Amino acid sequence: MVFPYPASLRLKQGWEYDTLFRTGSRLKGRLVRLLFVKAPDGKTRFAMAVGRKVAKAHLRNRGRRMLKESLRRLHPWMKEGWWFACMLNEQGLRAKADEVYADLGALLKRRGFMKDDWPGAIWYQ
Repeated sequence: MVFPYPASLRLKQGWEYDTLFRTGSRLKGRLVRLLFVKAPDGKTRFAMAVGRKVAKAHLRNRGRRMLKESLRRLHPWMKEGWWFACMLNEQGLRAKADEVYADLGALLKRRGFMKDDWPGAIWYQ
């Protein structure tokens, strides 16, 4: 089964980021920080952010790729109608991709953003 990561899942406009970062609620996991807000358009979309002060460019790029893959895998089981911004801390940038996936999945499940039929944080499928 293939789950693409189309451009329609990304937050693109500046006002969308402003809304999310100014009014969004926050959750913090061991590796991932999550901001979320109810989507005005009713569509679930994502943003990924890794600050320049956290690490060098190659680690930030790796972190963004891990977040993108984790969100791509989790999206089919997420409830609709939310905007999310996902950020990795320093530990998250040095962690394995399956650990980031498990931490992000646990955060989303704990807050109730995952559907009931989500099989759990199984990386190798």
